[in-house]
Amino acid sequence: MSNLSQTHCEPCSGNAEPLSPQACQQHLQSLPEWQIVEHDGIMKLTKPFSFRNFADALAFTQRVGELAEQAGHHPVIATQWGSATVTWWSHEIKGLHLNDFILAARTDEVAE
Repeated sequence: MSNLSQTHCEPCSGNAEPLSPQACQQHLQSLPEWQIVEHDGIMKLTKPFSFRNFADALAFTQRVGELAEQAGHHPVIATQWGSATVTWWSHEIKGLHLNDFILAARTDEVAE
């Protein structure tokens, strides 16, 4: 598993700069199946997860929600029968921060 999941999240203020596309691509190499998408000019990190049924997808959503609350950083989670898609980005800086990659790695661990 990625060393990113063991990295400590750092406070991210509105003054922080989003990561460069090159830095994002470098971190993305540690996150299998995650993709960077651009929506409304904002780079976001997203990944779909598959489950056997709605109950399993909902349980995963709850675990990611708990992870997000602990970190004080909240993704968009779209939950439906047999799947959940998680999208991380830093709202304040309108882009990707190292914390987004850290929490994506932790999301993968929650899914195991």
